[in-house]
Amino acid sequence: MLLSAPFARLDLPGTEILIPAYAAAALLVELLTSALLFALYSVDRSRAVLTLATGYLLSGLLAIPWALSFPGVFTTLGLEPNLQITAVIAAARRLGFALFVLAFALMKGRNDWNRIRKASGRAILGWIALVASLISITTLTVFLCAENLPAFMLNAREVAPLWHVVPSASVAIYLTSLAVLWIRLRSTLDLWLMVVLGTLLIELLLISYLGGATRLSVGWWAGRLFGLASASVVLLVLLSETTVLQARLARSIRSERLARESRLTAMEALSASIAHEINQPLASMVTNASAGLRWLDNDVPRVGEARSALERVVRDGHRARDVVNGIRNLFRKDSRGRVPIDLNHLIGGVLLRTEEETRLRRVSIQPHLEGPLPVTVNPMQMEQVISNLIANAVDALISVTDLPRIIKVSSRSGEGEVLVTVEDTGQGIAPDVRNRIFDPFFSTKPDGMGMGLMFSRSIIEDHGGRLWVADNIPHGAVFHFTLPCNTISSISRPGPNQ
Repeated sequence: MLLSAPFARLDLPGTEILIPAYAAAALLVELLTSALLFALYSVDRSRAVLTLATGYLLSGLLAIPWALSFPGVFTTLGLEPNLQITAVIAAARRLGFALFVLAFALMKGRNDWNRIRKASGRAILGWIALVASLISITTLTVFLCAENLPAFMLNAREVAPLWHVVPSASVAIYLTSLAVLWIRLRSTLDLWLMVVLGTLLIELLLISYLGGATRLSVGWWAGRLFGLASASVVLLVLLSETTVLQARLARSIRSERLARESRLTAMEALSASIAHEINQPLASMVTNASAGLRWLDNDVPRVGEARSALERVVRDGHRARDVVNGIRNLFRKDSRGRVPIDLNHLIGGVLLRTEEETRLRRVSIQPHLEGPLPVTVNPMQMEQVISNLIANAVDALISVTDLPRIIKVSSRSGEGEVLVTVEDTGQGIAPDVRNRIFDPFFSTKPDGMGMGLMFSRSIIEDHGGRLWVADNIPHGAVFHFTLPCNTISSISRPGPNQ
């Protein structure tokens, strides 16, 4: 801008030939930006994003009649419309986009009504059809009523005094939008849209003030280039964010698939092991019991043989008990694996590892950890408990669309024990299933295995604590667990693999 300012009023005759190229670039950039914003709307169903996408669509489509009606551009095709038509279309494009941006800024934060529940595809097609029809009708009306249009232009290059109302109104709307976006700044899109508004203000300054609103001057062309650059900013930001999101989503899906395959493989192996080990003593018990009955059913009961068979039944019963205890021990802690640690440090490590997944699912985790909290635990088992509770809270928030998706993780100590709570703002747990959620193979999730909470309670109780669930008023559920507080002063910090 500084380089072009001294030459802003210098005419560049013969540059009309560049108008179609500029209009095509503006059309392409703004339509791509609109398409990406519509795609973003299809994910979060925000009226604000839908409004901004419509604004870019309107601005891009208006570039077509603007270029076709520009004086001296398509004269060889016999197109020489009224002098005021291009100015009226330019005013509609300028003020229309500004108003859509202001509407976007005002809609941010209106959580009570800014999300549409109906099918996003219909809404997008409906708005595209509406904008295209509106532009077609407006363009046709402007061409048919050209003699009654306001006098924005004195000649093909110079504007009339009435035109100065358009840039002044646009500047006022842009500044208002900037103020509202600054107050309600919530996302990266808001920040970059503020950058766009800044470049649009520079465009207006170059075209309407430094360039004297003279067409095809240095200031006029410099302003057009700034405007094209501003439209490209949001496009590049959306493309980069979309690429990053797709990469994260692909990694998350791959990790989830590997974890699921690993769990299925482990469960298959465990099931096969249980069936193999249990079937052998059970089969032997049935065989020996049947033999004992036959000895007793003889005309002369052979008590000694029957006694031997029953002793074998008892022996096989003890063997089956040992198999069950061995399987149970797979899921119990080894006391030699317990170490004194700061529980808050362990919780922080779990939150750090789940940060990317929660951000991808638009869930906010708010830790409130009072510490240090010295405990003696098996770090790996305790990480499994905390990870399971957080994963359940995230799953409970997936279907929430009208409330903030928040998980609060808090910890504190008192009366010889530490208390950890994980609360969410989801739909909560129905009273009729609350007493069953810790039962094995019971799950409220369609694809749940019903084992996580059972194992978590088993681990907590094996450490001398307890795990229970309560309602989170007014929405959601809260899980509490306690552990005995450690009196040992030396606390080890678990590594990332513990």
